[in-house]
Amino acid sequence: MIYINGIAFEKDEIKLSEYLSENNLAVTRIAVELNGEILPKDKYDKTVLSDGDKVEIVNFVGGG
Repeated sequence: MIYINGIAFEKDEIKLSEYLSENNLAVTRIAVELNGEILPKDKYDKTVLSDGDKVEIVNFVGGG
Protein backbone atom coordinates (compact mmCIF):
# COMPACT_ATOMS: atom_id res chain seq x y z
CA MET A 1 0.00 0.00 0.00
CA ILE A 2 0.96 3.58 -0.58
CA TYR A 3 0.00 6.13 2.08
CA ILE A 4 -0.82 9.66 0.97
CA ASN A 5 -1.68 12.16 3.72
CA GLY A 6 -2.43 9.22 6.01
CA ILE A 7 -4.84 7.52 3.61
CA ALA A 8 -3.95 4.06 2.32
CA PHE A 9 -4.16 3.42 -1.43
CA GLU A 10 -4.28 -0.16 -2.61
CA LYS A 11 -2.05 0.45 -5.61
CA ASP A 12 1.34 -1.21 -5.90
CA GLU A 13 2.72 1.83 -7.69
CA ILE A 14 1.68 5.10 -9.32
CA LYS A 15 3.63 7.94 -10.86
CA LEU A 16 3.54 10.97 -8.55
CA SER A 17 2.73 13.38 -11.38
CA GLU A 18 -0.17 11.13 -12.42
CA TYR A 19 -1.59 11.16 -8.88
CA LEU A 20 -1.27 14.95 -8.67
CA SER A 21 -3.01 15.40 -12.02
CA GLU A 22 -5.85 12.99 -11.14
CA ASN A 23 -6.46 14.96 -7.95
CA ASN A 24 -6.24 18.42 -9.55
CA LEU A 25 -3.26 19.47 -7.43
CA ALA A 26 -1.37 22.39 -8.97
CA VAL A 27 2.36 21.68 -8.80
CA THR A 28 3.10 25.37 -8.25
CA ARG A 29 1.00 25.46 -5.06
CA ILE A 30 2.12 22.31 -3.26
CA ALA A 31 5.08 20.73 -1.52
CA VAL A 32 5.60 16.96 -1.40
CA GLU A 33 7.36 15.00 1.30
CA LEU A 34 8.27 11.43 0.37
CA ASN A 35 9.32 9.12 3.20
CA GLY A 36 10.35 12.03 5.39
CA GLU A 37 12.29 13.98 2.73
CA ILE A 38 11.12 17.02 0.75
CA LEU A 39 10.96 16.08 -2.92
CA PRO A 40 12.18 18.73 -5.40
CA LYS A 41 9.52 19.75 -7.92
CA ASP A 42 11.73 18.72 -10.85
CA LYS A 43 11.50 15.10 -9.63
CA TYR A 44 7.69 14.89 -9.49
CA ASP A 45 7.46 13.63 -13.08
CA LYS A 46 10.19 11.01 -12.56
CA THR A 47 9.05 9.68 -9.19
CA VAL A 48 7.11 6.44 -9.02
CA LEU A 49 5.42 5.79 -5.69
CA SER A 50 5.55 2.15 -4.65
CA ASP A 51 4.40 -0.18 -1.91
CA GLY A 52 5.30 1.13 1.54
CA ASP A 53 5.90 4.76 0.49
CA LYS A 54 4.53 7.47 2.76
CA VAL A 55 3.70 10.78 1.11
CA GLU A 56 2.56 14.06 2.62
CA ILE A 57 1.24 16.74 0.28
CA VAL A 58 0.88 20.27 1.60
CA ASN A 59 -1.16 22.83 -0.32
CA PHE A 60 -0.12 26.48 0.06
CA VAL A 61 -2.94 28.88 0.84
CA GLY A 62 -2.66 32.65 0.50
CA GLY A 63 -4.30 35.03 2.85
CA GLY A 64 -3.95 38.32 4.46
